[in-house]
Amino acid sequence: MLSRRLFMIGLPAVALAACSSTRTPVVQEPRIDPYYLRMYSAVPGEPFPVPAMDLRRVDPRWWRQDVPYMTTERPGTIVIDTPQHFLYLVLEGGRALRYGIGVGKDESLVFRGTATIGRKAEWPRWTPTKSMIAREPERYGPYAGGMPGGPENPLGPRALYLYKDGRDTLFRLHGTTEPYTIGTNVSSGCIRLMNQDIIDLYARVPAGARVVVIN
Repeated sequence: MLSRRLFMIGLPAVALAACSSTRTPVVQEPRIDPYYLRMYSAVPGEPFPVPAMDLRRVDPRWWRQDVPYMTTERPGTIVIDTPQHFLYLVLEGGRALRYGIGVGKDESLVFRGTATIGRKAEWPRWTPTKSMIAREPERYGPYAGGMPGGPENPLGPRALYLYKDGRDTLFRLHGTTEPYTIGTNVSSGCIRLMNQDIIDLYARVPAGARVVVIN
């Protein structure tokens, strides 16, 4: 009797399952253009690893792109639009290479105006500024003497140093150990790019290039 009762209770569920045509939909991830996969692949020939970017974690608007760009600035000029989180390298013919960037988490930390690339460095040494140490002593104090270049260095594989009137402004264009923060206000004032992008920009821009920071 007990077995028959259990059978009768389970029958409707079994029958319902047999008649159901509901299936779990298969969700396919959007296909990423191989052009961008190559652009953000691992970088060979470096003294330290530069791993590939997982582009599924980065909005396509921040990927490097050749875009129309009308400006009175000469080709070769870098224009940084901090509110929009874009850096433009001005090209000929009303176009520019556009890179996504991360900017200062506080407006007071962001450089404004014009500067020049006073110095370039590969796998640069990083030393926090006195103001950074004063703001966050526990975080930056241990590195007051500097950190050599390498995969843990927050400047990443390349840095372009902004100078004004012949003096270092202490602002840099550089790579990052946090590439998935591009497009946000998160840095201590400098401009960060994905590591593949700063390597690309570094190769295109000579020392002495003009930089215009819009804020």
